[in-house]
Amino acid sequence: MATERKIRVLLAKPGLDGHDRGVKVLAMALRDAGMEVIYTGLRQTPEQIAAAAIQEDVDVVGLSCLSGAHNVLFPRVVELLRAQGADDVLVIGGGIIPESDIPELKAKGIQEIFGPGASIADIIRYIQEHAPKRS
Repeated sequence: MATERKIRVLLAKPGLDGHDRGVKVLAMALRDAGMEVIYTGLRQTPEQIAAAAIQEDVDVVGLSCLSGAHNVLFPRVVELLRAQGADDVLVIGGGIIPESDIPELKAKGIQEIFGPGASIADIIRYIQEHAPKRS
C-alpha cells in the first residue's frame, strides 16, 4: 500500500529583501498543517533557490518579495526550474506586489500570488489543492 508523502515546500526570499517575519510565520503555519518546510533564508539568488528546490525534491516553491524586484526574480526562478526539468513544481509568490503586475507574473509561470492581508488558511488550502501528488 503506497502512502502519500507530505507536501514539501521550499520558501525563499530572493534578492536584497531583508524582511522575513512574514515568511517565517508562513513556514510555521505550513509546518503545523503537516507539510515539510525548507526555508532558504534571506538574500538568495534565483540560481540558489532553483538549485535548493531540485536538491530537496520539493513540490512547491514559495517566493516572498517586498523589495519590488518580483518581476525579474520570480520568473527567473521558474525559468531555472523548467530548464532542469522541474515543470511540475508549483511556484507561488507573495509580498508587496501591485495588482497590475500579477497577470504578467502568472503568464510567466507563477501559479498564484498572495498579497498583503492574504489569509494563511487560504495559502495552505491553495497549496494542498494544487501541489503535485507524489507517493
